[in-house]
Amino acid sequence: MLENEDIEDIVDEEEQNTFLLYKYLLEVGFNEDAADKLILENSSNLFGYHGLAWQLGKMSFEFYCMYFLQDTFLVKEDNVAAPIADVHREIWKDIQDSIIGNGNSQIGRVLPRGTGKSAFGTFGASCWCHAYGFKKYTLICSDIGSTAEKFIKDIKNTFLENHYIEKAFGVLLDDKDKKYVCNSTQLEFTNKTFIEAISSTSPMRGRKYGNNRPDLIILDDYQSEDDVRTEEAREKKWKRFSDDVKYCVQKAVKRNGKIVKSGTTLLALGTLQHKECFYSRLIKQPTWKFKIEKGVLIDDYVDEKGIKKNGIDHYFETGLWAEFKKSLFNFKNENHLEDAKEFYWNHEAEMQYPLLWQEFWDCLEQALNYYENPNSFKQEFQNDVDSIGEKWFKTVATYPREENETHNFIRTMLCIDPASTAKGKSDYSAFLVGSQADDNLKYARKAELAKFNARTEFDKYIDHAIKLLKEYPDITHVYIEKNTFSGVDANQLELKINKDDILRSRNIEIINDPQKKNKDDKISTIIPYMNKGQIIFAEEDQEFINQILDFRGQKFSEHDDAPDVVSEFANRIENIVVVCQARLLDRNTLF
Repeated sequence: MLENEDIEDIVDEEEQNTFLLYKYLLEVGFNEDAADKLILENSSNLFGYHGLAWQLGKMSFEFYCMYFLQDTFLVKEDNVAAPIADVHREIWKDIQDSIIGNGNSQIGRVLPRGTGKSAFGTFGASCWCHAYGFKKYTLICSDIGSTAEKFIKDIKNTFLENHYIEKAFGVLLDDKDKKYVCNSTQLEFTNKTFIEAISSTSPMRGRKYGNNRPDLIILDDYQSEDDVRTEEAREKKWKRFSDDVKYCVQKAVKRNGKIVKSGTTLLALGTLQHKECFYSRLIKQPTWKFKIEKGVLIDDYVDEKGIKKNGIDHYFETGLWAEFKKSLFNFKNENHLEDAKEFYWNHEAEMQYPLLWQEFWDCLEQALNYYENPNSFKQEFQNDVDSIGEKWFKTVATYPREENETHNFIRTMLCIDPASTAKGKSDYSAFLVGSQADDNLKYARKAELAKFNARTEFDKYIDHAIKLLKEYPDITHVYIEKNTFSGVDANQLELKINKDDILRSRNIEIINDPQKKNKDDKISTIIPYMNKGQIIFAEEDQEFINQILDFRGQKFSEHDDAPDVVSEFANRIENIVVVCQARLLDRNTLF
């Protein structure tokens, strides 16, 4: 029999599959002699219809995934599968215990983004349960319909194209036979089981397949950003689920004290997005068995004053990583990113840290993700919702205005966000003259928070825009947020431009669009560019810069004018078209 060698070194597929059989026979409890005997006795049907592999897959969810779904989970030369980690084996074990063992019927995982929870949980569990008929009716619920439909597509393609499954199970899915449902949201199998995928806004209650209610419900990224944005949205999401699920689940049937029909298994997979989001509430329910994992396995600590400190922040701000950061953020060095990486490669061994998926993730890549957006990293990768409400921008690249003006600018625009009220969050009118240079960086050449209110001092507001247009003759476009004045200010500015002998010849284009996108969503798009120093400010504009550095999201910030107008500039400047005017030559020069 094969020794316990590295399976990646086995070239022959038959030998590889036999090794898998042997390995997992040992894992389910057979000793070496018994495993050898089973393989020998079943040598004529190891992988065929209801053969030894089929029998072992019924006992071991992990073996089913590693053999029958090997193109997804087993590392081979001809696929892009990543090596599995302990966290994946634990998911498989808990699902197996819940489906065919005595495990909890309501299990959940809160995992970092990129851990493969959908593949290892939703996809794997659905395929296993319906290949063997463990579950009659699976309901996959995701935040939006397109995500739910992708699950169906992946499962459908697997059962139609996977020769390992067809060889051992026969034809389980027939998309040509009209008596079976097979579309973008529903799959009916030849063994009379059914999978349906729905969005989280669709009701669960009342759904049946024959006389069966859903007996496997998978909540995969069940909440969207809109579901966590406001307290009302979070309450609505939780209430909808709480009211819905009790009318949807299949109750266990007991006769003479024995379970003759198991009840519904609920599997929840997601990432925390707020302290009171759907998954944050679900993990507190005593009837659920949840595990919460973080991507970087570094614990928080208590300092000498007894104050709890974030371990991730401390780690990446001290030691060799502090030197790395200093090099990374040295914007005066054009090769700052390359030099920082070189520093890492020179100290790679000392700069390693434990990761949840050490076999696949890279310490340098995750560190760069942290430096680009620490808050997002801690929320998405560490499941740390305490970081919500922290400052979004850790640094702003600045140089003296005089030095910024030495660059060759290829596009220049004026962005204006007029104040609409006399107090509160909108008591500033924000003006930003921004350019893109031929070095592909963006420069906020002049960034101001005007002390006047645009509504009560309208003429002063328009005159200030005229002043900036004259001060920067290369401005070709003006963007004005439309929500405040519904276009009146854009019209007045255009009239003043046309009356001015200097400005009217410049063909300045005015863009007057309403604010439709959520501000936090829009502002979040510039975080990586700000933190990497790709948007550069004049150090003289300190008040404007301070407002950016103090921004913690709309809910937690007094002002949002500065980061909002910067996001408009950064997202628009690359798309403006500068029309060069033709210069008429003296006809005498042609002869």
